[in-house]
Amino acid sequence: MRISRRDFVAASAQGAAYLALGRFASTTETKERLPLAFSTSGCPAWEWPKILEFAESHGFAAIELRGLMGSMDLPSRREFAPESVGQRKKEIAAHGLKIANIGSSSVLHEADPAKRAQQIADAKRFIDLASALGSPYVRVFGNEIKGPKEEVLARVASGLHELGEYAGPRGVTVIIESHGDFVHSPDLKEVLTRADSPHAALLWDAHHTFADGHEEPEYTVGELGTWIRHTHLKDSVPAGKERKYVLTGRGDVPIQRQVQALRKIGYKGYFCFEWEKAWHPDLEDPEIAFADYAKVVGGYFQ
Repeated sequence: MRISRRDFVAASAQGAAYLALGRFASTTETKERLPLAFSTSGCPAWEWPKILEFAESHGFAAIELRGLMGSMDLPSRREFAPESVGQRKKEIAAHGLKIANIGSSSVLHEADPAKRAQQIADAKRFIDLASALGSPYVRVFGNEIKGPKEEVLARVASGLHELGEYAGPRGVTVIIESHGDFVHSPDLKEVLTRADSPHAALLWDAHHTFADGHEEPEYTVGELGTWIRHTHLKDSVPAGKERKYVLTGRGDVPIQRQVQALRKIGYKGYFCFEWEKAWHPDLEDPEIAFADYAKVVGGYFQ
């Protein structure tokens, strides 16, 4: 079969790019991958097989489930119906992967009894799914601080305790994310201390505590490290009063220091890339951003 010079050059360039960006890729047989993961919020148009194939071929050790094919309600997806979970677990294992975390949308700040009950019930659905899939964590939000702060912190802590008690017997830990109004270490420390559950911990979104909470990574880890079980990493630059996400290492977020601070305390979780393309469709495509993240952050482990 003859190919044109144009097709040959294009194919060669693509091959070189994959070799350069896939330097940390490994097969399921080696089982020597770095503890890197990506969130499916970064690939909202990818079908399940493509997620697994890309993760394996680019050296990721795990994936975080945050939506699939545009739907954030994972327990209602046919791919995760009770009769399908067994097959999903086989597929995950066949690609040498783990499910690092399952991200729910549940918020714990609600004061209205009916709304609060709905949020708690929804979180429990995700806990049940995590238990079935063998994922150790389910993410929830504190989210908003409206009204007397002390009352909001108490509500969030109470909800986290309740969910921890539900999750523990199912082999799951509930992790509150540093996100929204909950990006300051003193507030998160108070919530986690009050929650007082071995099955309630922290998802450290290192971008938010730095960019929104104005905390240096070494301080945050020093204050909250004992609770950190999972991590979200991403980079950005100032853009007026907001921030614009950029490829890893191109912004002003000290990602390498964040990684180093975690490694210094013996953190055993995954370093998960949260590329929010589901909410920012103008971002670089996941094929580019995920591979780039593996290359850049992988270099921090050398």
